[in-house]
Amino acid sequence: MKRLHVHVAVHDLQQSIRFYSALFAAEPVVKKDDYAKWMLDDPRVNFAISTGGGKAGLDHLGIQAQNGTELEELGVRLAQADVAVTAQKGASCCYAKSDKYWTLDPQGLAWESFHT
Repeated sequence: MKRLHVHVAVHDLQQSIRFYSALFAAEPVVKKDDYAKWMLDDPRVNFAISTGGGKAGLDHLGIQAQNGTELEELGVRLAQADVAVTAQKGASCCYAKSDKYWTLDPQGLAWESFHT
């Protein structure tokens, strides 16, 4: 089962961790000096925040595949959508190593499909 991924760039990490921890009724499963991540089951989402982005706000959306096969299926579907797709194999990002496909939707919003 795939999981929705949302990444928000924030100005104040500690204030944002307090807010999202209260909203989700859960503490982050990963917490670094510039990054925090919640892996929630209700709703089923990988929600991350960081201070590393350029401007605050929605950084990108994504689909986290459960395994490599699901990721490759996502890559095929993106190719069929007639959009440019960039593959990243073995990428080190957000304190994890992942295989990824990046693309932009028709509005220019970045989408990341990945398996960690």
